[in-house]
Parts: sequence; C-alpha cells; structure tokens
Amino acid sequence: MQKKSDGFFVYPPNLHVLDLASMVGMYRSRGEPRRALSGEYFACTVTKKLVKEAKHWFGLYYSQPAWDNMLTKDSSGYPLTEVEFNIMGMAVYPPDDNNHRSFIESHSGTVPQLSFLIVNDLRQFGFLQEDENGNIAITSNGKKALEGFARRAFERSFVPEMLTVYRGQHARPSIEKAEKKETVQTRLF
Repeated sequence: MQKKSDGFFVYPPNLHVLDLASMVGMYRSRGEPRRALSGEYFACTVTKKLVKEAKHWFGLYYSQPAWDNMLTKDSSGYPLTEVEFNIMGMAVYPPDDNNHRSFIESHSGTVPQLSFLIVNDLRQFGFLQEDENGNIAITSNGKKALEGFARRAFERSFVPEMLTVYRGQHARPSIEKAEKKETVQTRLF
C-alpha cells in the first residue's frame, strides 16, 4: 500500500552511525525549542523561511506553525513517525500472533536501541500497555493516534497492509560490513 503523503516526521535513515549516547540525546531533545544565536537564524525544514526560534528534530529545525502542522491528529503532541505507527499497528495486528515486546521492537523498522526508547515513550504517553510477560497491547488513545497517522499518511482508515512488515518492506537497518581488500602485504607472523 502506497503512502499518499509524507507530511509527518521521519527518523534519519542512517541512525546506525550514531553511538548510543548521541542517539539517546538526539531522541530526548526532539521537539525542544531552540533560539538562534545573536545574528544567526535557523531555516525551517518545511517552509524554508529563516526563523529566530524553532523546534529541533534530529538536526532539522521546524518553525512552531510547521511543527504543529506535522503533528498528527490525536497524537497528544507526540511526534509520530512510521516507526511508532509500525509499533502501534503490530500491537493491534501482530505478525505470527506474536505481540511480545522483543518481537515488535525487532520489526519496527529502526535500530533496536531506538525502538526500545520509542516503546517506553509510547507506554508513557498512554498509547501502549505492557503486561508482566512483556506482551504489548494498544490502548484506546493508541488506536486514535494510529488512525490519525493512517489518515495522514495513507488518507484512509488503518489496515494491517499499511505496516512495513505486511508490505514486505520490513528492513531492519543494519550496519554495512566493510569488505576486506586483497593486499600484497607480507605476513610477519
């Protein structure tokens, strides 16, 4: 199923290059207002206009009106991406009837450290709940947020085929392995 809109937040595709401390810091500071230094400006990612004050998202800046426009309906101010959408969607329609936290995190479409943080935040915002066995379920607020994102991205009600895991596009980002080059170096040992 093709997305009809891209008017939502997106995590950088190369998050795997960050160390854990940098990733956590960037994740935790998303949405924080930043004020440009005297004589400097930020450029809004959406409008391309210069602004003195903006909200920060993984190195990008959004003016307040642009940020508000990127938030999806019923998200309670939480900046939803396709990763959160996949996590909440798998809580409703778990592939292979497996709604265990580790399974959902590993199929979210991002690096495991980030998916761990996201599941914790979705629980804290009241979109998900987790039982003592680690099984994830969606709440009524989570269903509303899920529907809001489905309508924003796909312009229709949620169906499981919208999830990357059901579209066959599930690709857990991986770190590329360097190829060993053949050299003419003599072995000393």
